[in-house]
Amino acid sequence: MPDGPEILAPVGGEEQLAAALAAGADAVYFGTPDFNARRNAGNFDREAFPAAVRRCHIRGVRVYITLNTLVTDREIPALTETLRLVAGAGADAVIVQDLSLVSLVRECCPGLDLHASTQMAAHNVSGVRALERLGFRRVVLARELSLREIARIAASTDLEIEVFVHGAQCMSASGLCYLSQAFGERSGNRGLCAQPCRLDWRAGARSHALSLKDMSLISHLKALADAGADSLKIEGRMKRPEYVAAAVKAVRDTLAGERADTETLRRVFSRGGFTDGYLTEKRDLSMFGTRNKEDVTAAAGVLPELRKIYRNETPRVKLDMALTLSAGERATLTLSDGERAVNATGPEPEAARTAALTPERAGAALAKLGGTPYFAGQIRAEIGGGLTLPAAALNALRRAGVEAMDAARAGRPKPFAGPRPLPAFDRARPKNALRLRVSRAEQIPRGVDAERVILPMGELLRDRGPIARFGERIAAEIPALIYPGREESALRGLRELYGAGVRFALCENIGAIGLAREAGLTPLGGAYLNITNARALEELFALGVADATLSFELHRGALAGLLARSGTGYIAYGTMPLMRFRCCPLQGRRGCGDCKGGGTLVDRRGAAFTVLCEDRQYQSLLNSVPLYTGDLSMPPADFTTLYFTTESPAECGRITALYLAGKKPDFSRTSGAYEKRLL
Repeated sequence: MPDGPEILAPVGGEEQLAAALAAGADAVYFGTPDFNARRNAGNFDREAFPAAVRRCHIRGVRVYITLNTLVTDREIPALTETLRLVAGAGADAVIVQDLSLVSLVRECCPGLDLHASTQMAAHNVSGVRALERLGFRRVVLARELSLREIARIAASTDLEIEVFVHGAQCMSASGLCYLSQAFGERSGNRGLCAQPCRLDWRAGARSHALSLKDMSLISHLKALADAGADSLKIEGRMKRPEYVAAAVKAVRDTLAGERADTETLRRVFSRGGFTDGYLTEKRDLSMFGTRNKEDVTAAAGVLPELRKIYRNETPRVKLDMALTLSAGERATLTLSDGERAVNATGPEPEAARTAALTPERAGAALAKLGGTPYFAGQIRAEIGGGLTLPAAALNALRRAGVEAMDAARAGRPKPFAGPRPLPAFDRARPKNALRLRVSRAEQIPRGVDAERVILPMGELLRDRGPIARFGERIAAEIPALIYPGREESALRGLRELYGAGVRFALCENIGAIGLAREAGLTPLGGAYLNITNARALEELFALGVADATLSFELHRGALAGLLARSGTGYIAYGTMPLMRFRCCPLQGRRGCGDCKGGGTLVDRRGAAFTVLCEDRQYQSLLNSVPLYTGDLSMPPADFTTLYFTTESPAECGRITALYLAGKKPDFSRTSGAYEKRLL
């Protein structure tokens, strides 16, 4: 790591890489064509990939590879080969979302560092500690955290802390957005987000209610460093190279105590300006914005100057050199970058016919390092009396020395071994048990024999009736998002529920698993943990989870394979949350004001989407139509869950009866991804 925080730049292709290196990035992140969250970026193919890593390492720039999408079992072999490519190129780390990468890296190439993608939604102390136990080296924190919260998390862990400081930000908590999958069958968790949130969603008369401005925390970099940020990350692997150059330069200038050119940064790309609302805890309407005509035309005036930054790379590595010419011996040149030394040899020097070679002339020739990432430091020349070396031979010696230094700095491939085969699933007879998830106790249908009844922990703390009624069949649903400052109260609440007889907790986030176990409760894995393959499933069970609801982004064919493992189930009904917000799109100019919690957003086609307020901590955007599988040919499972949110008690009873009878719905529905082979 550098003395100060690392400047981490986005790279979508060759030009962006040149821009990042020329502007002075300390590290870059980019992807291979598959398994990364920006699959539509240029990325690097199998031939160009090793050269890109080598180019960075020669310049002392670290390389982090984005393997941050969900994968299915049929893709594990291809993912393993991609991992082999990454290790063979000597990359420094992989950025991951899917838990399968934890075991694959551990088994195949433990020399690669694991970085937890922001797609893992790590947003609290418990989540970061869970990642630390899993063997991660670094966590990319959620973008919606405040400065105080970042400092609190950083103080609680030995993990390196990476924070986004500039670029686009999702409306939803990362990793918890299913809007693109629901709208266009393009999963954001698969790197194919179509950005439907940028379309014209209406909150009353207000347009584009799901479009946030880009963040820019350039003026807060010192505060972030003081808070414990080890890496300052710039978003933008889909952006042009001029954007990369401008953003890296702005961060570097600020860290150097110079004034950053934020006006150029705004002109090269913005959405009606920038926001720092999450960091400063001003999550109001000023955070929202769209890219307008003026934003587009503003870029034209700054692009030529920005291109100059990366068309001529400034050398960043100092080389000290020592030349030795002795009669009857081959010429030798030693180069040192301060950490390593290399040698090159040339022909024997000749007796000078006119003027002997002087140290000054030799130094001038050796200092000609143009077109390389090096600049000359101290040059010493020991030249025997009356000797010389032809200019061509001296130049060839210098080039050979540079090539040797390139090879020494480029690094070595990391050892790679094949993964171990997973143990065969225990194909016990599926139980086909029914689970009910309800928002309120009165929604629980009478006379239904449910194996498990799940209620929000806040609801159970307010009403203990369901605990007395269902005993150990009750599970408390831990909120999907618990930001720092609320973890202690959540833990107290879970312990209180344990004392009241609750023994299970539904966990929709990796941090919730730790909280449940600390309170003495047995964790149950929720659908929002995004489990899509057997390796991820095994990692989840290793964390102490008793059973797991699989991702509702799976096609039922892939679902069937995972349901062969005991302790697995799926969502069979539900108006599912498609996004989780920390900046409420329904707020007015005075914030929450007199809002009693929740409301409606309308998309450009006129469909209404319910927004639920979750205890004024975050909001959930529900789909406009429910998922329903009662009449579909679904694979057998240990359990299926009916996920009720805003339905009336009568509707809950009627829908449950329809499902149990295997009847077609008498309401509009979607079969979701189960029939669309998104995964």
